[in-house]
Order: sequence, then C-alpha cells, then structure tokens
Amino acid sequence: MNTAGIDQLLQELNSLAAKAGGQDSAAPVGGADFGQALKSALDQVNSAQQQAVKATEKFDLNAPDVNLHEVMMSLQKASLSFQTMVQVRNRLVSAYQEIMNMQV
Repeated sequence: MNTAGIDQLLQELNSLAAKAGGQDSAAPVGGADFGQALKSALDQVNSAQQQAVKATEKFDLNAPDVNLHEVMMSLQKASLSFQTMVQVRNRLVSAYQEIMNMQV
C-alpha cells in the first residue's frame, strides 16, 4: 500500500493546524498524533484484508478448521473496514481542499 501521498497530506494538515493554533512547530498537543492514529487505522484495515484472504485460501484448500460462515464474516469485515477508510479519506481530502480555499 502506497502511503506517500497520505503522509504528505498529513504533514500539510499538521503544519496548517499548528499555524492556526499559533504554534511554531507541527508537534502534537496533548500527546495525540493524528498521523499516527490514521496510520494505525490503515494498518487495521490492511490486517482485516489479509485475514480475509488467508481465510479464503484456507477454505479453498478445504482446511478442516475453517467453515464458510467464518470466511464470509471475515470478508464482510474487511469490506466494511475498507469502505469506512475510503469515507474517512474522502472527508480528509474535502477538509484539506476547504482549508486550501480559505482566504487568509
């Protein structure tokens, strides 16, 4: 997964937030780092997708410890988490575009 564009967007958003807050650096206030939270969410989505692929492969190989409903649930969980992440991305891009269009 290529996250270079997301990393750049996060850096710009953090620097804009720091400027708006009157801070000189983009260091997070209160210890909560938005970039780390977003990266963690991306990692969770990726993990859910990998688990779904593994479950599907096991089911295809007729593994005795995997049944169809578990495979379908893991696929739906991966799909739902991906769709949620896409919506978060869309909101971030929209917020970024709105900030960039603001007149100072």
